[in-house]
Amino acid sequence: MVLEGIDGSGKGTQTRLLQERATQSGIAAAHISFPQYGKNPFAQVVSEYLNGKFGEVDQVHPKLAALLFAGDRYASKPILAEALSNNQLVILDRYVASNLAHQAAKLKKEERKEFIEWLHNVEFETYGMPKPDLTLYLDVPVEVATKLVTEKKEREYTKLEKDIHEKNAGYLADCKEVYESLVAQNIAGPWKCIECTKNNKIRPPEQILEELWHVISNAMLQTR
Repeated sequence: MVLEGIDGSGKGTQTRLLQERATQSGIAAAHISFPQYGKNPFAQVVSEYLNGKFGEVDQVHPKLAALLFAGDRYASKPILAEALSNNQLVILDRYVASNLAHQAAKLKKEERKEFIEWLHNVEFETYGMPKPDLTLYLDVPVEVATKLVTEKKEREYTKLEKDIHEKNAGYLADCKEVYESLVAQNIAGPWKCIECTKNNKIRPPEQILEELWHVISNAMLQTR
């Protein structure tokens, strides 16, 4: 299972809560976050990219940036394979769709389809990454997500309050637009959209968790 959404949508919080909920239910579960900061050379360069070492978000070609994120996943393939072999449930905080959304968002709308097809092929065909059984999209308005980013604790990969993706509201809006297109087309497998706000305020994490767990439990039952 994969959790996706724009920056600030609560993916990290929910993957941790879901792992705890699964364990409490007697289900062997693991969660993995991408990028795998500090664990491979690609992730190191991803960190440099997000910290602006190579320029602002619109100064780095999407194919070049996409290959860094894809390389991080490919280098982490043994970690993912081990988790899948040892657990009934593996929950991923970001996966291929993050790469598709964040890099396609840099392009004109008419250029996105070809780019998504290219990157989909790189990740799933060339690198042979497993396709997710289900991707859960945490839907949060840009203005709410932007506020939540400022409330994050210090991250492993940056000392900045916001990285080059997070600080650009227009870019995040484009990312959201691409995500919604991926959801509508079920790109790279089935998707489920979870509305994470009510009256333009974030719902309590426990409420979101219950909805996610309901969807995941039903999906697990169907695969048995």
